Amino acid sequence: MRRARRTQGGDEGEVDMTPMLDIVFIMLIFFIVTATFLDEQGIDLTQPPPPPPSDTPPPDARAITVYVDGRNFCSVDSRPTGCDRVILGVERLLADKPNASVILRMDEKASHENLIMIRDGLDQGGLASKIEIVRNTG
Repeated sequence: MRRARRTQGGDEGEVDMTPMLDIVFIMLIFFIVTATFLDEQGIDLTQPPPPPPSDTPPPDARAITVYVDGRNFCSVDSRPTGCDRVILGVERLLADKPNASVILRMDEKASHENLIMIRDGLDQGGLASKIEIVRNTG
């Protein structure tokens, strides 16, 4: 008779993974429940309401025009003045029109010295200005 061969080393064991999966799912649920999420702020994209209509007209904020003609005569808002007194005239008019801008109009034949002197005076006074060169068509 033959003997049945027994394998030495015993039975091969199998590991049951069900309890480990249960523990993993319980830990996952625990961490999800106890986690703190960031409260991120979004950008408000709603437009502000339009301003109410006003019956009062806006304040007069016209520009103050400084003109130097081809013969180097200066004027501030059509009032003749000396080129060395232009800045004082502009500051006097700005007292009446506080938000007015300054336009420096120069004839193409005017002296560059006057342009630099007036522009430097406006810059030193903190007055923003725009320069226009006027060409004579006639």
